[in-house]
Amino acid sequence: MGTEPEGTPPRAPVPIWLRPARSGAGRPASRSRAEITEAAVRLADRDGLAEVSMRRVAAELGTGAGSLYRYVETRDDLLDLMADHVCAEYELAPPSGDWLADLVDVGLQARGIHRRHPWLPELVLTRAVVGPNGADVTEHVLAVLADHPAADGDKMLAWAMLTAVVASAARAEAARVDTERSARYLAHVAAQGRHPHLAALRAGAAEGDPLPTALRRILSGLLG
Repeated sequence: MGTEPEGTPPRAPVPIWLRPARSGAGRPASRSRAEITEAAVRLADRDGLAEVSMRRVAAELGTGAGSLYRYVETRDDLLDLMADHVCAEYELAPPSGDWLADLVDVGLQARGIHRRHPWLPELVLTRAVVGPNGADVTEHVLAVLADHPAADGDKMLAWAMLTAVVASAARAEAARVDTERSARYLAHVAAQGRHPHLAALRAGAAEGDPLPTALRRILSGLLG
């Protein structure tokens, strides 16, 4: 049996959506991946991502953890299913002809989804896995940009940046206590007079929702 050459990166596991929906072993199926995923999302929404385990999800469903392994092999699989599941919450209207407005709308919808599922930013920023619903959203983004002259790679980069910026903003918003603590310290530093640029920045800080403007600037810079 051959071995991989030294330094060869490990092979990526087969995505769960390319594997059978359940194993052939055991008694006839009484659950489904969708049902298990929905229970995991409920659990994460209520108690946080750290509490999501096969045992806790099984308890949410009123069954034993062993019964779930027929449908989901690992916790990582479960996390992938959860992240893709909430992508179904996007409302993907036909392109309007204004690519920038359409992409900003996608970004604002993403923020709404992050707000409903505060555990999601961590997965988006650390587990960039695309499933069926995520593929639908990506297809929508590419349809919006179909007539744009940018190269395909630039379009995908813009989509990745949009996703990362919104997830980062949502994570910061969710950690409001930390944000307010930092703001309090910065106010103290600015008041001492040794950081005039910082003081000027705070004095001239814009009010209102900064995300739409930030997204427009980022996307315009990336795609022109």
